[in-house]
Amino acid sequence: MTTVLVTGSDGLIGWHFRCFLSTLEDVNVTSCNRSQFADDDYLSEAVRNADVIVHFAGMNRGEEDEIYATNVALAERLALSCKSSGNKPHVIYSSSTHIDGPTRYGESKRVAGEILAKNAAETDSTCTNLILPHVFGEHGKPFYNSAVSTFAHQIANGETPSVTGDGQLSLLHTGDVAKIAWKAAQDRYDGDLRPDGTPLKVTELAELLQHLASRYASGTVPNLDNLLHLQMFNTYRSYIPHAKRPVDLTLHSDPRGSLFEAIRSDGQGQTFLSTTKPGITRGNHFHLHKVERFLVVQGKAKIRLRKVLTNETHVFDVDGEVPQAIDIPTLHTHNITNVGDEPLLTLFWSAELFNPDAPDTYFLEVDLPQASNA
Repeated sequence: MTTVLVTGSDGLIGWHFRCFLSTLEDVNVTSCNRSQFADDDYLSEAVRNADVIVHFAGMNRGEEDEIYATNVALAERLALSCKSSGNKPHVIYSSSTHIDGPTRYGESKRVAGEILAKNAAETDSTCTNLILPHVFGEHGKPFYNSAVSTFAHQIANGETPSVTGDGQLSLLHTGDVAKIAWKAAQDRYDGDLRPDGTPLKVTELAELLQHLASRYASGTVPNLDNLLHLQMFNTYRSYIPHAKRPVDLTLHSDPRGSLFEAIRSDGQGQTFLSTTKPGITRGNHFHLHKVERFLVVQGKAKIRLRKVLTNETHVFDVDGEVPQAIDIPTLHTHNITNVGDEPLLTLFWSAELFNPDAPDTYFLEVDLPQASNA
């Protein structure tokens, strides 16, 4: 069993990394948010028991001198805790390509990395200085984490992205960061590590997100064969309010019966049809990247979603008499329950062909266990 301590555990990268670790066996995760990091007893015990520490905690918006002081102080506090613990965990520090520039933020990341590397050398341990480009992903904080978060949030809420300047971005999804960080932990990689991002200008980013959103709004799932497009589409979808997730389908009726279009896609996909007996629940799993649609064509059901590692839940009541599709957001565990008296007939569609060697399906109950009163 490997124990991993994640600082900044509630932030964008920290949360995605914990989601990724939850899919692995024999990994024990200790979360460390802002208040826990400030708690001497909590931090000391967490560091003492850690095999790996992934340091995502930091400040990247605010007054420049405060940013510098905060990031350096966080690194000094972690280094001191590692030294006093007597433990020799492998430390992964989340740095930034801004270390190459003149900003105080970039300087703070460079100095913090030097502090942690020096501590590793002095304690005969190892440290990965993970120098990241522009990181984006589902549920990032708009106007804070990245231009992707800001633009996706604006488009999902009917606004037009405001583009000022046309700088070159190097984009890396949080899911890729998680895989890179975990491999560095397994290898106990010592030194600087600079993963490549995908180059894209700010105007091109805005145009891509607008294109994906426009195709989706027209009733068509866009072509997602390109990995960056898939990651951007899932990031965009994460900002769609739950109340707007149901996709109303047009029912065409005549004396012969009725017809409706279940799914339209610019790319490939795979369709499944299932029956579910009354009272039975299917699912209780989540996906890291898969785009998936649920469509009840006969019977009544409840579709439940819960954002992974949170208690944020949402329920959709669906009925085969009223054609309505529910597109499942990534990083949400979900299930479907037949709440009617007859067999439930459900169409499931995925934007990718099923790969039994990499199914991207991870078991997790939607309903949280009830606290005991004993």
